[in-house]
Amino acid sequence: MTRRGLVGAALAVGVGVPMGIAGRATAATADSGPARLTLPRPTGPYRVGTVPLHLVDRSQPDPLAGPGRYRELMVSVWYPARDVRRYPLAPWMTPASMRMLLASAGFAPDAALAPLTAGHEGAPVRHSGRRLPVVLYSHGSGSHRSDTTIVVQELVSHGYVVVTVDHTYDGVGEFPDGRVTVQEEDFDSTPWTYTRDVRFVLDQITDLATGGNPDVDHAPLPAGLGAALDLSRIGMFGWSKGGTATALTMGTDRRIRAGLSLDGPMVSQPLPATDLYRPFMLMTAAFTRAAEPAVAEFFTHLRGWRLNIQAAEAVHSSYGDNQWLIPQLARVIGMSGKELAGLVGTLDPARAVRIGQAYPLAFFDRHLRHRGGHLLSGPSRSFPEVAFIP
Repeated sequence: MTRRGLVGAALAVGVGVPMGIAGRATAATADSGPARLTLPRPTGPYRVGTVPLHLVDRSQPDPLAGPGRYRELMVSVWYPARDVRRYPLAPWMTPASMRMLLASAGFAPDAALAPLTAGHEGAPVRHSGRRLPVVLYSHGSGSHRSDTTIVVQELVSHGYVVVTVDHTYDGVGEFPDGRVTVQEEDFDSTPWTYTRDVRFVLDQITDLATGGNPDVDHAPLPAGLGAALDLSRIGMFGWSKGGTATALTMGTDRRIRAGLSLDGPMVSQPLPATDLYRPFMLMTAAFTRAAEPAVAEFFTHLRGWRLNIQAAEAVHSSYGDNQWLIPQLARVIGMSGKELAGLVGTLDPARAVRIGQAYPLAFFDRHLRHRGGHLLSGPSRSFPEVAFIP
């Protein structure tokens, strides 16, 4: 996608917005002001904290930034928190990046306000006496690190630390000095680019766990953050291109013990030639094994625990925040049911949320915590939409 192709009602890539719909969004804003979108609450027992980190990879020169500049990344660390009342809730995206994403989709920049997350900015870490498993998240092409916040918050509310990564120049993001970056046509970003980013972030998380502060601006960290990380239990998941990057990262970095792809196409050159013996799960929708030969080929290289599930009526963006947020914007601007279905399909948003909360949690619980449970053993009466693909 090009810079002007960042679409999806300001929410993520993978959805196209007809210009007539965008025009109605502009008119609705002029009449009533921007609407504040909302996110569902996570279901776990723990409050959620979050902190952004500004990182610089000095092994990767940045030709778009100029001579002597290196690749910069923004990440967010999400963690179980305590004493949260004095700490504000973090927005889903910063106001500037939200306006940029809206404008790139053809909407008025103030057509909608980003929802508030469940994450309290900078709140101290809740310690339970044991370090917590860590999960990394990689977004889709042209998207941003917030695009599966519903899944992220759910994991954290059940006792995980989750690190979400913005892949600079392949989506929308904002740095602490106010620079807003978008998808750049001149930047050749592949899933291998994502993998390099993630492996660098893993190195910085290791520094954090040993008492360092990898933030290049020396921003203060939440109390107890580094001491909460268990680097012997690391997982990764990603949506779309990030799902492919999850597979590539697992194939090149043994620190990742379990991987989950949310409808990743598994198309990359060169592809890893070795088999993978660690646990991996596919949640497919558009990029099924039947429709995408690369996904089918990848599945044959999974020699350890493996699983492929699929929700009926799911489309490419259904396992992320799109499925919940775009219907809210549709109501604000008067989008027809047919127009909405063209964007996000017909999977009920509330059911999509429950699927996105339940199955990733069950996967990481099984393989990072060795906890039982029957959700991954076969079809469930609680989730009749979810099929197990043999």
